[in-house]
Amino acid sequence: MDFGSMVKSLQDKSILITGTSGFLAKIFMEKVLRSQPKVKKLFICLEQMMIHLLHNDCKMKYLPHGPFQSNIICSITLLGKKVFRDLKKEHGTDSESFILNKVIAIAGDISFENLGIKDSTLKDEMWKEISFIFNVAGNTTFDERVLIHLPFFAITILKYDVALSINALGVKHICEFAKKCTKLEYYFTAYITREKEGIILEKRFQVDETFGGNHSLDVAAEKKVVHVRLKARLFGWANIYVFTKAIGEMLIGHLRGDLPVVILCPTIITSTYQEPFPGWIEGFRTIDSLIVSYGKGKLNHFLADPEAPLDVVPGDMVVNAMLASMAAHCRQRSEFIYHVSTSKSNPMKNNELVDYIYRYLFKNPCLGRDGMPIKVTRGSLLPTKASFNNLMTLHYKLPIQVLRIMNALSFQTLENQYRNLNRKYNLIIRFVELYEHFSLFKARNLRVMSIKDDNITSMKFYLDPKCINWEDYFVNIHIHGLVQHSIK
Repeated sequence: MDFGSMVKSLQDKSILITGTSGFLAKIFMEKVLRSQPKVKKLFICLEQMMIHLLHNDCKMKYLPHGPFQSNIICSITLLGKKVFRDLKKEHGTDSESFILNKVIAIAGDISFENLGIKDSTLKDEMWKEISFIFNVAGNTTFDERVLIHLPFFAITILKYDVALSINALGVKHICEFAKKCTKLEYYFTAYITREKEGIILEKRFQVDETFGGNHSLDVAAEKKVVHVRLKARLFGWANIYVFTKAIGEMLIGHLRGDLPVVILCPTIITSTYQEPFPGWIEGFRTIDSLIVSYGKGKLNHFLADPEAPLDVVPGDMVVNAMLASMAAHCRQRSEFIYHVSTSKSNPMKNNELVDYIYRYLFKNPCLGRDGMPIKVTRGSLLPTKASFNNLMTLHYKLPIQVLRIMNALSFQTLENQYRNLNRKYNLIIRFVELYEHFSLFKARNLRVMSIKDDNITSMKFYLDPKCINWEDYFVNIHIHGLVQHSIK
């Protein structure tokens, strides 16, 4: 396909986007509005609570009442996001009216039938107007537990029901909604990295497929699951995110009928490489938690093969793949699966990433609570669980036991040292539990899609990861962007 056909396919078309409070959806919205200003409408699905938060954030003393109130709130809030700065420059004083005319913010929730939309007139309009659906909604928690601290006690809540409602059952509701859209040309959804070892081929999970051995996965029974970790481990999944996403992917194949569906499976998503500008990121992505913990002196060791490739992909490359797949497969009543990955075409080793992080943080250290720079030492990667466990025993378990005894004998005078070392040990173990399961993807289908245009245009919609210099990207773009946009 060429650049022109990709952009033209969006002209005078209406798009439904879910997950619009997330990092990837914001890049996508900005790209669409900037690349094709003649797009008809963007219906963005926001939970009612998010609309209330936007209402408070926009800092307007007076807001008009009526059906367009949410649009005005959304317009003002979007323009306040750094990711939209180039769009704002391009339209100048007309930027607010431009977004207001294009964006329709709707109070909805994919956890409910008809996306939780109550207004029947609005639903009818959407079913008549929508040509493309991009579902990038997802509960991305890797941990099934969340601690809520109250004045006198803390309670632990299982988040499995939330993840299941959004990542799995949300797919059912979107499929049902999509079947009512009379002009639908394309339904896109972003899904997970697999838990299998080795190279993962571009095929969808099947209903009742499992990598756990002797057990099958009964999708219909999942609402009744209570013991989350036991259930997830039983079926061979590391955490509830990939577990519930796998259920959702199975449901797509089971429910889609003749819907034109594209499933996109990105690996670890990082900050933007090119567009709208290098290094934009919002919140902490998967590896960013590790980078920040390392920079703050809380994480010096990790379980990973130093020579193994780490599969990461910039957020704007994922968005380019979303748009390219749309142009390639709209109106095709089939199912297509794309892996967006880099490890086969442009591999980066784990030890190379550690070196990039160390070099940046050595020159640009994080500050401690006392305002002093935190000096980092070069991190170490342990290739086997045996070597990792031995190091944990030597550096943490034994010292913790010694401190515990000495603290008891000294009437709690070493309580802070004991707690700090124990906290650091638990953090390392928790990170290893959450993030040790990452696979390599074979992105053959994506490589087949190429953009035939001049170099400038190609870079705006780049799909080939060979253009990325990982050293320059991490040292000068990603970590710098993480510090600028996400670390407060």
